[in-house]
Amino acid sequence: MKIYKVGGAVRDRLLGIEVTDIDRVVVGATAEEMLAKGYKPVGADFPVFLDPKNGDEYALARTERKNGRGYGGFIFHASPDVTLEEDLIRRDLTINAMAEDDEGNLTDPYQGQRDLEARLLRHVSPAFAEDPLRVLRVARFAARYAPLGFKVAPETLELMHQLSESGELEALTPERSWKEISRALMEDQPQVFIQVLRDCDALKTLMPEVDALFGVPQPAAHHPEIDTGVHTLSVLQQAALHKQPLSVRWACLLHDLGKGLTPVDKLPQHIAHEHRGLKLIKAVNERFKVPKDCQELALLVGQYHTHGHRALELKASTLLELLQSFDVYRRPQRFEEFVAACEMDARGREGFEQRSYPQADYLRGAAKVAREVPVAPLLEKGFKGPELGEALKRERLKALKAYKEQQKPL
Repeated sequence: MKIYKVGGAVRDRLLGIEVTDIDRVVVGATAEEMLAKGYKPVGADFPVFLDPKNGDEYALARTERKNGRGYGGFIFHASPDVTLEEDLIRRDLTINAMAEDDEGNLTDPYQGQRDLEARLLRHVSPAFAEDPLRVLRVARFAARYAPLGFKVAPETLELMHQLSESGELEALTPERSWKEISRALMEDQPQVFIQVLRDCDALKTLMPEVDALFGVPQPAAHHPEIDTGVHTLSVLQQAALHKQPLSVRWACLLHDLGKGLTPVDKLPQHIAHEHRGLKLIKAVNERFKVPKDCQELALLVGQYHTHGHRALELKASTLLELLQSFDVYRRPQRFEEFVAACEMDARGREGFEQRSYPQADYLRGAAKVAREVPVAPLLEKGFKGPELGEALKRERLKALKAYKEQQKPL
């Protein structure tokens, strides 16, 4: 029985990156031996055990055979006869197929170290094409390691293309897909994730609404980059540069979906794209069973982001309606995330990355003014029920009109 560190722990140590998770594989042991040593079994699909002292995870060396569609369509075989090399060959990328024993000796049968030095994400074996989830995983690794200069090897991209064309991607569960998408969006260069999916034709299956944005022109005066898909990637890049949370990044990815539905004879104008995009945003949200906070923000940003850009021109009554739509009185953080998404949208344009965005502070100020309108004086006057709500609205409108006057340049 011998224990090895495998996968990401070995890869990241060799790259000089902080190791956060350590996966271990046990060669030459049976499940009964692990149980006898006090390890606790977990996982229904294959033998994985937890060390009762520290919760560390240990998996028995195993092989796998495809027997169905999708991520779950595999039969696993674990026994003391399975070698370390046999366990490593079933892994996705060569850089994830290295092992290290307790003395620091490296086992690298598939040239993972070579590909680390060449900055290549390369598949270990043709069996790569049996698991559709690997398309998403490789695209996520491309986003994670793009700052270090990593690229997907052409032959691996070709296998990803074959997987994308096979129909296997449609067998992925919403939960597994969202887990990969959400992790990828939180990487330093999430736009690379979307680009790689597009490069291997997976984006048109997973998110056809986003794929449809590429090649759609916008007015050059406002969008020097012109292409709506390119703009979307730039907005996502800005969201990552400014360390935005997942909800904002998701909203940034979906905010312009309506532009993909603009009639050709109306291009490059996109009148009412905000309203047209809502059904598409809803469809993507439902497809991946996206968490509620991300769903809600994406819909609100899709509907109101042009209001954010035109904030300084909005009438006080329109400004109040905007604030009410976000329920800024009970959910101030959601409005703050909307403002952030609008700013990322404005910066995600060629040449506009460093421009100031005065609308952000203006909108925050308006929200503060509306929130600070006191209720007590209205209660003292006897207002209650719906009448109280209307009176409060009138007072907030008055406060916003005064705010607008104060903000006018002298």
